[in-house]
Amino acid sequence: MRSTHRKRATATGALLAAAALLVGVQTGSASADNAQAAPAAAQPNPGAQPVKLTPAQRAALLAKANESKAATAKELGLGAKEALVVRDVAQDVDGTTHTRYERTYDGLPVLGGDLVVKKDKAAATRGVSRSTTAKLQGIAATPKIAAAAAEKQALGLAKAEGSDRTKASIAPRQVVWMGSGAPVLAFETVVGGFQHDGTPNELHVVTDAATGKKLHEWQAVENGVGNTQYSGQVTLGSTQSGSTYNLTDAGRGNHKTIDLNGGTSGGTLFTGPDDVWGNGQPSNRETAGADAAYGAGATWDYYKNVHGRTGIRGDGVGATSRVHYGNAYVNAFWQDSCFCMTYGDGAGNAKPLTSIDVAAHEMTHGVTSVTAKLIYSGESGGLNEATSDIFAAAVEFNANNANDVGDYNVGEKIDIRGNGTPLRYMDKPSKDGSSKDSWYSGIGNIDVHYSSGVANHFFYLLSEGSGAKVINGVSYDSPTSDGKPVTGIGRAKAEKIWFRALTTKFTASTNYANARVGTVAAATELYGAGSPEVKGVEHAWAAVNVGSRPDDGNPPTGKVFENAADVSVPDNGAAVTSPVTVTGVTGNAPSTLKVDVNIVHTYVGDLVVDLVAPDGSVYNLHNRSGGSADNLVKSYTVNASSEVANGTWKLRVQDKASQDVGYINSWKLTF
Repeated sequence: MRSTHRKRATATGALLAAAALLVGVQTGSASADNAQAAPAAAQPNPGAQPVKLTPAQRAALLAKANESKAATAKELGLGAKEALVVRDVAQDVDGTTHTRYERTYDGLPVLGGDLVVKKDKAAATRGVSRSTTAKLQGIAATPKIAAAAAEKQALGLAKAEGSDRTKASIAPRQVVWMGSGAPVLAFETVVGGFQHDGTPNELHVVTDAATGKKLHEWQAVENGVGNTQYSGQVTLGSTQSGSTYNLTDAGRGNHKTIDLNGGTSGGTLFTGPDDVWGNGQPSNRETAGADAAYGAGATWDYYKNVHGRTGIRGDGVGATSRVHYGNAYVNAFWQDSCFCMTYGDGAGNAKPLTSIDVAAHEMTHGVTSVTAKLIYSGESGGLNEATSDIFAAAVEFNANNANDVGDYNVGEKIDIRGNGTPLRYMDKPSKDGSSKDSWYSGIGNIDVHYSSGVANHFFYLLSEGSGAKVINGVSYDSPTSDGKPVTGIGRAKAEKIWFRALTTKFTASTNYANARVGTVAAATELYGAGSPEVKGVEHAWAAVNVGSRPDDGNPPTGKVFENAADVSVPDNGAAVTSPVTVTGVTGNAPSTLKVDVNIVHTYVGDLVVDLVAPDGSVYNLHNRSGGSADNLVKSYTVNASSEVANGTWKLRVQDKASQDVGYINSWKLTF
């Protein structure tokens, strides 16, 4: 969360450290003619499911990645001055690993240069997701401005946010900035203090080391048996020490719940003579602690049991929940620097922001900060906020608490608006008066809590579909931007798709267009190319104006022949082919033969793609166009009326330049 007066629209490409929940208070059915067919039942691809790694197993994979990072850098064609820094790793049941790296250049951190490398069980590279395809070259060796000038700039910007600091919390350090085009030498400065509303300040400012121009700024504090106020009587994890109990959850990484006692730092661990916490009323200080501890436990259990992730970092270490922050503070936030969630007590100190979905929202900012690390501004910032809302809903449903039932509303219990309405709505985000239902050019220039509506709406449509319905007693009526209906694939599948995309596809600067590519890729790996789940993802994105409907919203009418087996495309190497055998088609191919191509590649401008007919005739589909765009996912129409339909057709792909990797994911012919 974050207050409304802090609206920042800046260029993408930085690294975040923390996140907040709140924003300020501001006050048709479609024709069945275009209805999307209900998806047939499908089961996840067992091999693509994430392994539930123990902390020791994760540490072993990280160690292995560290041992081979030099070889990986060489394989990726990185320059002599570049090096990889292992940040995170995930593994699938079939042995596929997804390793997330930061980069350094001549020993300097590279901001906005992160990437994810996908390798199969045999350690062969199967794909790379990059934050940028720009080359690390032409970077100045020394700065032309003094570090003090960068610090002065950062202090001035922080002052405008409310900070009274006269010295940077972290002195300017030299970095390579890669977040907005060609890489440049820069200074990164961090200023602390507090923002206008009492939220801690961790303002990062990136300054061009040659000109002194501000390149980027981002706020690293992202707003965002117990007798609880919101969830009823619940079981809490606690620890006994002699005759005293304390709110340390030994079963969940020693997560601790702290009472800040109206302060902004320090605080005391909740302790007591018995193992009963709170009485359900806000006047009892333990009540907010019980709610926060319960929400943290529910979120821990969700990520562990549903996605196999033990703790925020996947290392089995619990975070800290801090309650009773400040006086009547109407917000909640996550901070990487303290690895903690912090909750205010709300207006009149009577509505602590400690409901299940708020706790899940804040903890998920922590998960995002150690996985995709989505920049907290622009479209990536909207995706960051939406990710926290998406998993807040998922955790709430998973907790199955009768006092706080699962729903697609955000913050419905904490009553920030004072009129009993939720903070945000996922079925129709614009109901809050500020959030956006669908994408438009320029949406990255608005507050991230409002641009998040696009992904929130997508997730609701993917899970439940469009139109009016009642779920757990809550009424919804979700529209679409094109007026065509969407049929949901179910929340459980939608959650798995989003989590896989977050942890193996998204990078720091992912925008909405790339989020569609990433979620389609995730759905393809989980459920198969052309599956109802993949179609569902495509329909849901199109319904929020991100890309088009598959097959123009209508299923193909001809016979379909497909090859979904992966074929590696060697870097600057020989052409490879993927065959499709056509049988049972009378006569020649049509003059409108449809060719659907799905190629995962880090630089489509290097690719030449041809359709080869059974007699050897060649039809060029793609000839080194598209520049530095990632992935070639496109439909082509070919006049193949001179070709006999039956026989073996081939998709031929060649990478004509160096430093890029990829593979044919799938392709199909529709006659």
